[in-house]
Amino acid sequence: MQHSKQILLARRLLDRDYATPITIEQLSRQVALSPYYLIRLFRRVYKQTPHQYLIHLRIARAKELLSRSDLSITEICVTVGFESLGSFSTLFSKVVGISPSAYRRSSQSMRTSAYIPLCASWLHDVHETTDA
Repeated sequence: MQHSKQILLARRLLDRDYATPITIEQLSRQVALSPYYLIRLFRRVYKQTPHQYLIHLRIARAKELLSRSDLSITEICVTVGFESLGSFSTLFSKVVGISPSAYRRSSQSMRTSAYIPLCASWLHDVHETTDA
């Protein structure tokens, strides 16, 4: 495919710089394609626009941070590259189906309710238990 290296480069740039402000004009200059042609090719290859890809990257990283960190939702919003808590919460809810705070609660409850099945503990010779 013609321009496949440029489209791959565009994706790599988005993967690397997802947390910084990125415009289609900047991205298109970096890969030496016009903005409209870049959008059209990117959509053909990845089935989404560069902006949609960027939003999904940011949401995926936010989900990791909500599950595994103690950062506030506002800190996570800024860390993953959103400029507004409102737009972050709205997009997160639209993509994930629940709010960031509900996602954090559900991921924490899953983490605290984890257990080791008895058969696995016997297999690995773990016989002690701890009471919570």
